Amino acid sequence: MNQEPTEQELMAEFTRQAPDVLGQVMAKLRAVTAQQGQAIRDLSTTSPFDLTGLDPHGPGAFPLLPTPGQYGTPAVSPAGTSAAPPILPGTPPAGEGASTSPNPADPGAAPATAAAESTTSTPAEPPEEPKSLEELLADLDSLIGLQSVKDEIHRQSAILRIQGLRHKAGLKDPTVTRHLVFVGNPGTGKTTVARLVAGIYRALGLLSKGHLTEVDRSELVAGYLGQTAIKTAEVVEKAAGGVLFIDEAYSLSGDQYGLECVNTLVKEMEDRRGDLVVIVAGYPGPMAGFIAENPGLESRFRTTITFPDYSDDELVQIFCSMAAEADFDVPEESVRAFRAVLALQLRDENFGNGRFARNTFEAAISGMAWRLKDVQDPTLEQLRTILPQDIVPASQKNDPDEPVSDASH
Repeated sequence: MNQEPTEQELMAEFTRQAPDVLGQVMAKLRAVTAQQGQAIRDLSTTSPFDLTGLDPHGPGAFPLLPTPGQYGTPAVSPAGTSAAPPILPGTPPAGEGASTSPNPADPGAAPATAAAESTTSTPAEPPEEPKSLEELLADLDSLIGLQSVKDEIHRQSAILRIQGLRHKAGLKDPTVTRHLVFVGNPGTGKTTVARLVAGIYRALGLLSKGHLTEVDRSELVAGYLGQTAIKTAEVVEKAAGGVLFIDEAYSLSGDQYGLECVNTLVKEMEDRRGDLVVIVAGYPGPMAGFIAENPGLESRFRTTITFPDYSDDELVQIFCSMAAEADFDVPEESVRAFRAVLALQLRDENFGNGRFARNTFEAAISGMAWRLKDVQDPTLEQLRTILPQDIVPASQKNDPDEPVSDASH
């Protein structure tokens, strides 16, 4: 009677035969490799799961054998042709920016990814067509008030246009400086006009880009001597081809840091005189002193344009135009309320002009929202109409219940 082998005997027999069995398996794998040719050789050079160089007795070798179609290995059809590799979980389909390289770390994968992205990326919006000279001058004329400013910009445009035509005809050019000084109180439209001037000069062929770069002292002056020149030059580089608008430019006078900035600015204006316009702006008195301090500035800024304060009627126009653009209605009684608030304002150099109109309009929106806070379903008319009680000085917008009659306190 045959005795059943014990567990220890079976284990010993398995251990004895295992090397031969694994050797046979590896021999078959090498035969498959030879049959599949280049497809499997690609795997052996790019996949971390290649077995041909491993010890057949090494741990983990056999279970990690990839089957055709896994890890980017081309699957082989019965006819011997390669089929498309399967899409692994989390891998975007082909044509959606996914790399088709079997190894994501392969440097060759980058061009494939870039090519896919370039074919699927959203087309960029075409650049907006620059406005013509006529359109820009029409935009200038549409501004509320500022008639003297408009007249001077028209005059400068005519002078520069004729200068350009004379140059084109081969005639001598008189030296006409294009740099400007804007003086006036806050909120009188200096930045808006500077932006239009940039476009007008581009349309005249005097600037290559026609953009506006707006800065103040903090963006020109550094904390240490020597660094200001570098910082100023960088700002000028950014503004090249357009207009550099320096607000409150008089703040650059009175110290060595500001002097370093001005000296750098004068040099850059000379070096880039063919493709840079500088507009300095600020209060009338301080600006006159600032220009007179530096002979380099005085010789380059020969044209000063004064921006007058807005009249009450012009501020009413500005207030109502802001409301109309935002789909609000301002009935006559609300206009009278705005005039009453306006009459209480001290009209000194700190008065905001157009900025005051904007702030009051924003405060009126807050007031309307507060008034309708308990209305569950306001009508369209209620949502559009600004009432007199909504209009309070901007300083009181956090306290909408404050009566208008107390606006002076």
